Amino acid sequence: MRAFLANVMPYPRRLRAASVLGIAAKPFAPLLALLGLMPLAAAARLAPLRAPGAMTEAGVHPASGVRRGRVALLAGCANEALAPQITQAAIRVLNRNGVEVVVAADAGCCGSLEHHIGREAGALAKARANVEAWSREIEGEGLDAILITISGCGTTVKDYGFMLRTDPACAAPAAKVSALARDISEYLATLGIATPAKPCGLTVAYHSACSLQHGQRVHREPKDLLAACGFVVKDIPEAHLCCGSAGTYNIMQPEIAGQLRDRKIGNIEKTAPDIIAAGNIGCIAQIASGTGIPVVHSVELIDWATGGPVPEPLKARVGG
Repeated sequence: MRAFLANVMPYPRRLRAASVLGIAAKPFAPLLALLGLMPLAAAARLAPLRAPGAMTEAGVHPASGVRRGRVALLAGCANEALAPQITQAAIRVLNRNGVEVVVAADAGCCGSLEHHIGREAGALAKARANVEAWSREIEGEGLDAILITISGCGTTVKDYGFMLRTDPACAAPAAKVSALARDISEYLATLGIATPAKPCGLTVAYHSACSLQHGQRVHREPKDLLAACGFVVKDIPEAHLCCGSAGTYNIMQPEIAGQLRDRKIGNIEKTAPDIIAAGNIGCIAQIASGTGIPVVHSVELIDWATGGPVPEPLKARVGG
């Protein structure tokens, strides 16, 4: 299973192909568990219900109107394979608010997945590739920030300066990249984004991913943005606890991860939300595997509230 995680998950096209197989295997997850194939059963349970949409186009996505800023946006691996609509929602929000977005073709997996399972050489190689890709943009037209919609990746990118501190060729550029790295909510909070004419009034239970609240110390920005967009934002009891995703933990240790998920969902349901929002694809997939309440990324809700499409999981509930 470790070989699968290292050789499939960091590569969006491979993971996308595996997720299609996962959709087909999803009904057989209980049988796989009975056969003792717990990691495979866990992976099948986490597979999406439907094939994901088109992957995000690399290149420059120009700002609408007067350009207020220029940023790089990490498309990532699992995010791009399973939920490219998150990256695309972020691009729309940024463009709508005057920010030019660069999705660098040579920037890929942040390396955190291999870092989690002890494959340091692979993790550092991916970190170096991203540093090189973003450094070309920094030295070219310049970047105001490097934005990440996947909080697990954001924690790692913010740590590139430390991870590559002993690399003579990469230490200084890596430190510069880490200094520019921001969670999408941190950057949007500085923009004063356009708010809707009428608040929607839907209740959102906000799940703060461990990598965001503990790893990056980002607490208020996602909730403040959602509230500014007209959502009624509810804090979740025991919000400091993990949902059980934890990188690859929900595949490698599915029993304990399942207990954490059920505890998290029980606490979420106490708030009686219409929607669950989170800032990390792993948490979204983990929580969605145990509840019928729609689970979406915070930036998808911000996009919807400021002129974008209704997020797919919400269409049955709100129309559109």
